[in-house]
Amino acid sequence: MFEKEEEEKRKIHMGVWIGLAVFLLLVLAVVSMNVTTVTVTGNKKYSAEQIENLIFDSRLDRNSLYCYYQNRFRPHKQIPFVEDYKLVFQGPSKVEIIVYEKSVVGYVSYMSSYMYFDKDGIIVESSSSRLEGIPWITGLTFGQIVLNQPLPVENQHIFEQIMNLTQDLAINEIQADQIRYDIHNNATLKIGDVDVCLGSNKDMNGKISELHDILPKLEGLSGTLYLDTYDETNSGMWYSFIKK
Repeated sequence: MFEKEEEEKRKIHMGVWIGLAVFLLLVLAVVSMNVTTVTVTGNKKYSAEQIENLIFDSRLDRNSLYCYYQNRFRPHKQIPFVEDYKLVFQGPSKVEIIVYEKSVVGYVSYMSSYMYFDKDGIIVESSSSRLEGIPWITGLTFGQIVLNQPLPVENQHIFEQIMNLTQDLAINEIQADQIRYDIHNNATLKIGDVDVCLGSNKDMNGKISELHDILPKLEGLSGTLYLDTYDETNSGMWYSFIKK
């Protein structure tokens, strides 16, 4: 009877130790498991590799358990031109990063910095470097610039013009280095070594469509193209190009 009880106790103890060992192995497996596969969506201003390196910028960040905790209970990392991001765990070692970028239509120079603004003229980012694919807006007169506040210009309607122009450029796959406005809000584009005088905001869709057709013929040239005389009612118009 006594031996039978001792045997049962040994079995219980053995079961406890085995259970504890299995538990510790599971904990060790979880603790040592790392994120090895990352996919990135929603990114335009950064490459997938850049986003991955910015979020997982240390060895600890790749630990699956630590990564899950950080994502659920800690503030996300601040990334320039990124409003926020979301981590979707598709397995212990596989994560999808969904990026929500800030809407940026242009930037102005201010006190040796580049101030980027959205379609409403709100300054959304300040940077010491230029972001590729975003035009430099010049010719605007403004006062003191404050981050997350509207760019203080006299004519607030200028932002609507900039937004419409940048949208037309994007639709026609034209990348402008600079958009210059004069005191009458007439626009001139700088595309490589070519200046394109667009004039007023009137018939801007047509002007950019014409520019799309003309640009291939100007490849390798330097000078000024005048589209400010565009008239949508005259399909046979000729436009002047003056070489430098």
